[in-house]
Amino acid sequence: MRATLLYGAGEVRVETVPDAEIVESTDAVITVTNACICGSDLWPYKSMEPSEIGRPMGHEAVGVVEAVGADVHTLKIGDVVVMPFAYSDGSCVFCHEGLHTSCLHGGFFGNADVGGAQAEAQRVPQADGTLFVLPAGKDDALMRSLLTLSDVMGTGHHAAVAARVGPGKTVAVVGDGAVGLCGVIAAKRLGAEQIIIMGRHADRITLAKEFGATDVVSERGAEAVERVKELTGGYGVHAVLECVGLDQSMETAIGIARPGGAVGRVGVPQSETIPASRPAFFENITISGGPAPARAYIEELLPDILDGRIEPGRVFDRVVGLDEVPNGYRAMDEREAIKVMVEP
Repeated sequence: MRATLLYGAGEVRVETVPDAEIVESTDAVITVTNACICGSDLWPYKSMEPSEIGRPMGHEAVGVVEAVGADVHTLKIGDVVVMPFAYSDGSCVFCHEGLHTSCLHGGFFGNADVGGAQAEAQRVPQADGTLFVLPAGKDDALMRSLLTLSDVMGTGHHAAVAARVGPGKTVAVVGDGAVGLCGVIAAKRLGAEQIIIMGRHADRITLAKEFGATDVVSERGAEAVERVKELTGGYGVHAVLECVGLDQSMETAIGIARPGGAVGRVGVPQSETIPASRPAFFENITISGGPAPARAYIEELLPDILDGRIEPGRVFDRVVGLDEVPNGYRAMDEREAIKVMVEP
């Protein structure tokens, strides 16, 4: 089968690899019908050291079940399923608490152990607990939005939940990438009264406004903090969705949170320490978040997609075939595309 491998910074190749197959009795194999490139994929794309074997890429997919192990009981061949970016058994203590990304028997897609989803097929460990059967056909018009349940919509929602977004709250979203845009959807869905999108790309800002953003802040650093406070009567916002992961974005997030506010951080941190931790301490600002347990949010978010109340699939503004994936990485890295969908 064909699959995407990263051999070092900027070195993406689509090559023939061994077919995905059942390894454990709890596995399934899906034919990938839709995958995508994630903003988090750009971090190794920018910085990975050269490798002779290559790293399988991709952790978001919708597909059709083509094989199941002997101990898989909730899936059948032909089911159309969404695959969250982390696999989980659905039965451990942390899965029962809705934290599937900390599953005792789980892990993440996009590595040598399980392969990556930017491919023709994908092996799925712990298939019963991981895959969610969709009430749709593989060619359903809603498939773009359904694909976001594998990561970005769940991640934007997780940021909003971690930041305690609720009715009447003021919210700022740091980052205008696909996750940030889905964070705007999540904040609007949870009843936020004011939603400030912090970004400077015209196409993304337009989409953010259509998703529910009420204000735009294009400044950065101290100027951004000052501008947000101007928009909130000098107080700052109740909730900040930090969707980037850089030191500056985290400093901004803490700087614009009002005393007693909360920051939901879902951007993969690029530093080991949290900047501005002393100001956060003295202002009683809660800092929460992490890898989104996307599997836990599917049942909550799915009805709104099916009924058309939210349209997160609009973050996909470019579609490529599998052989065009290297160009998809370049387009996202150079901000020519918000999020690229892959159709193997």
